[in-house]
Amino acid sequence: MRAIIQRVSEASVSIDGSVHAAIETGMLILLGVGPEDDQSDIDWLAQKIAKLRIFEDDEGKMNKSLIDIEGNALVISQFTLFASTKKGTRPAFIGAAPPDMAKDLYQQFADALAGMIAEVKTGVFAADMDVALHNDGPVTISIDSKKRE
Repeated sequence: MRAIIQRVSEASVSIDGSVHAAIETGMLILLGVGPEDDQSDIDWLAQKIAKLRIFEDDEGKMNKSLIDIEGNALVISQFTLFASTKKGTRPAFIGAAPPDMAKDLYQQFADALAGMIAEVKTGVFAADMDVALHNDGPVTISIDSKKRE
């Protein structure tokens, strides 16, 4: 699994011009699922994100996690995180998991994260979505569950 995490003061996802989900202080998580991903990737990534200390403490240092601040997360499915641009200029997405598998693991990830933090909201898998955010910092971090960094 690959995730792009953005610390946000607010974020929302709209479908067909209507807001589907919105959060205030927390994280916008763009989540890509690969064909080799399984429960161990879900567990590791959900723990890592919930405990990632990217929120400021009273001294202005990034020392607090989503758990600490009782923040929320907005999780958006993003198969394009597995894009390959090796050949030519048109990205190939053959590295992404098949849609049925990706949808299931995406929901399992959202459920796992929801068991650790205040609230998790999601987009709609495979929908054409407009995502809006106010990136706080800005803080943007990329995590790959296969690299475990």
